[in-house]
Amino acid sequence: MPLLEHLVELRRRLLWSTVTFALCFLLCYHFSARIYLFLARPLGEVMRQQGEQPHLIYTALYEAFFTYIKVAIFGAAFLSFPMVAVQVWMFVAPGLYRSEKRAFLPFLVATPVMFVLGAALAYYFVFPFAWKFFLSFQTADGQDGLQIQLQAKVSEYLALVMKLIMAFGIAFELPVVLTLLAKVGIVTSASLKRVRRYAYVGAFVAAAILTPPDVITQTGLAVPLIGLYEISIFCARLVEPRRLDDDEAEQN
Repeated sequence: MPLLEHLVELRRRLLWSTVTFALCFLLCYHFSARIYLFLARPLGEVMRQQGEQPHLIYTALYEAFFTYIKVAIFGAAFLSFPMVAVQVWMFVAPGLYRSEKRAFLPFLVATPVMFVLGAALAYYFVFPFAWKFFLSFQTADGQDGLQIQLQAKVSEYLALVMKLIMAFGIAFELPVVLTLLAKVGIVTSASLKRVRRYAYVGAFVAAAILTPPDVITQTGLAVPLIGLYEISIFCARLVEPRRLDDDEAEQN
């Protein structure tokens, strides 16, 4: 295909992706309040368990509006990803051999699945424990009758939730990336085993960078990363190309 036709095809795929994202954004903005309440539900449940009335505040007139805009963008990115992935595949697939298509397609399908699994782990497991830990620093009666209470802002809470969901979702892409690298021969299961100890340290370093500075969320990300790395070694062993020399040696 000539360069001009490639550019026209790229323009068509970008147009489809942009229109899909825009429609998803409008839909998510219409339901932005419900989406935000869904994201805030873990905090609300912990507050109820501690006998508090669940509440969030905003201190600027425009804060709630821009928070809903961010919620809509966040939701639109989730909803539009399948269409964007399809458009990327339709642009790249004509240049691949049939064997390459069969090899690459499972990774394309596994990418959103693993991201959703990571996001679900953060939402249903890490959030309740983390929020309960943070709320434990409140005091009903402090010195001189002073009280220490959480007054969480809607924008700050959303920023923290999005950061954690993205961190866990991206972290769960580790088996997909390492398996794909093993498939094309860049890494091997043996090389992954050799750097296992460094990978464990890197998991805790990545968790310290991507999550708030508390033990619960950092451990909640580092431990799954270590488990995912071990799964990556197993998957790499299954898909890595065998060397002809090794095959001949086994036959002899």
